[in-house]
Amino acid sequence: MPDTQSINSVLNTYGLSGLAGGGGGINVGYWVANILFGIIGWCAFSYGRKEKNYRPVVIGLVLMVYPYFITNTILTFAVGFALTAALYFWRE
Repeated sequence: MPDTQSINSVLNTYGLSGLAGGGGGINVGYWVANILFGIIGWCAFSYGRKEKNYRPVVIGLVLMVYPYFITNTILTFAVGFALTAALYFWRE
């Protein structure tokens, strides 16, 4: 198995320094939250468009867009859970 130094040297070759290990690397939890809440948002948006209901459309759009503005993993999950709960409880 390659070590972190060799992986970083390959990444540096392509201008992607700092992605494998060390400070400022990839945060897996953050990307899991982005993908999870993006899928939930896409489903809510599609459902709202089909049913012509603005509430799921708006919450779905926010669920798909907000991770681009929040970089903290815990805050990303907190906002995503809150919006998903709003999607569930704020229905007709």
